[in-house]
Order: sequence, then C-alpha cells, then structure tokens
Amino acid sequence: MNAIEVSHLTKNFGQLVALNDVNFSVAEGETFGFLGPNGAGKTTTIRILTGITVPTSGDATIFGRHIVTETISARRQMGIVHETSNIYTDLSSWQNLMFTAALYNVSKAEREKRGQELLELFGLWERKNEKTNGFSKGMKRRLTLAMGLINNPRLVFLDEPTSGLDVQSNLIIRDVIRDLNAQGVTVFLTTHNIEEANLTCDRVAIINRGRIAAIDSPEKLKKTIQSVQSVEVALDPVPHRAEEELRGIATVSEVRKLGDKFQLFTEAPPAVIAGVMAYAEQQHTRVISVNTFGPSLEDVFIRLTGIETRHHGVKTVD
Repeated sequence: MNAIEVSHLTKNFGQLVALNDVNFSVAEGETFGFLGPNGAGKTTTIRILTGITVPTSGDATIFGRHIVTETISARRQMGIVHETSNIYTDLSSWQNLMFTAALYNVSKAEREKRGQELLELFGLWERKNEKTNGFSKGMKRRLTLAMGLINNPRLVFLDEPTSGLDVQSNLIIRDVIRDLNAQGVTVFLTTHNIEEANLTCDRVAIINRGRIAAIDSPEKLKKTIQSVQSVEVALDPVPHRAEEELRGIATVSEVRKLGDKFQLFTEAPPAVIAGVMAYAEQQHTRVISVNTFGPSLEDVFIRLTGIETRHHGVKTVD
C-alpha cells in the first residue's frame, strides 16, 4: 500500500484552476519532494492531502483512507509541519508539545516520554520550561517540527521546513529528515531550496500552473536535459573583454560571470576546454582552474517551469 495516492485531483477557486488533473503516488518510507514556483499549486495540494481543503473533483488517500470521507482516520496517520511556526508563544516548549499530544490523543505516559526525546533531539530540553516568545526563529521552527512528530506519525508533511533558518537549525532538520526516512517514516517535503531536495529526496515532483511537469529521482531528472552542461574557468589576469570573447568559442551557448570565474554553457565540454586553452594562450593569460559540470536539479526546474535565471536578475517567462 502506498502512503499517498492522488488520482485526477482538481481544485477550482471560481474561474481559477489551482490544480488540473493531478496524479501521483508516494511509496511508504519514501522522502518525496514537491517543487514548484509560487502559485503553482503546492499549497493547495498539501491543504487537500491534510484534510483542510476539499477538492473540486478527484480522489486522494492516505494509507488507503480517503482524505474527504475518512478525514479523522487519515489525519491520525500524519504529522503536519506548516511553513509558519504555529506555536503558542505564551506557553513553554514543553506545554506546546503536551498540548499538541493531547489533541492527537497520545497517552500521558507516552507523550511525556516522546516529548523528552524530541526536545533533546532538537536541542531544546534545557529550555523546556521557558516561554517560547523569547525563542529565535530557528528554535521556534525546531519546536514546530517536534510538535509535528509528537504523535509518532507514519507520514510527515513538511512545508518549507528550513526556510530562512540559521545554519545550525538547517542541519538539525536535515538530519532529522534522514533519520525519519531510515525509520521508515514517509516524508512529503515542499521546498524552494532545490539543493535541499536534491540532497534529501528519493523522488521529486515538479508542479507548474496546477499540473505535474515531471516526477522522477533527482539524478534521472537531470539526465533529461544533458544539453545543460557547463565548463567553469578562472583566468589570471582576466582579459578586459573576457566574457564577450569567451562567448565566441565554438559550441558555447551562454557565458555567466560567477565571482572570479566564468561559467560557459555547452553541449560539448571537451571542445570548449580546448577553446579556452587556445584563448588563454592567445591572450597571454593563465588558466588557474577549469571544472566541468553536468545539469543540476535547478536547471531541470528552470527548464520545466519556464523560469529563467539571468546573471543580471530573474524573470518569469509566460
């Protein structure tokens, strides 16, 4: 049985079609990434899967339980960590956890045992009795995640779990996601951090304008656009017109300046490397470093969603 089954899911808000015949499944124990630009349908999908919003048509099940007709039974299987921390700031971290556990009908003995384990895991045990209004954003985010795990769920929805966090909190949450996966917990992760999805997820779905554009493992998605390869080179000294002149090397389609380096996009990296060496000799400069890169998950995201990243800014292509 899959953890999540979504079949022909559609959601309309008046004339706006937020989701348009969406289909996908998430295997039990899988870490599944859900990526898309703002307005693509990520939030609507999560609201339906967690029983907050009713779809216009189509079906969704959580471990075989229909999310509309068996909402309470389905929600008992899941933990939900919203993008915005939903803690009560006039309560301590311990009181927040115990209150959440009571909502899930977790027994007193189990909630206290589980609560201590989670606060220790997230580095909050020593401050368990402090009111949370003085907590940093990272501490609040960690507590929110602990609250989402207090009922020991089989499925966890994480909505932008590391957005805007400090490095320590970010690393802690990534480690927790890996630990959950190792324990067989299914993780449904929405994120704007494409590298996070690349490092964390077994599979990734990219949604755009209410439709699924692609679903596969990060590495297989990258292989769909092998044309997006690049050569990164650093020169010393840098010729005055280097960016323009490097663009003239055969098979180079685009050049971006990245700090003290130049990134040359091409379908033929070996030919470009030879061209760079010839250019350096002609200009009496040295090649300090040269590296080749295959396509990234970010490249796939840009290609499938129509968002183009320019070296002078970002624009959306209609």
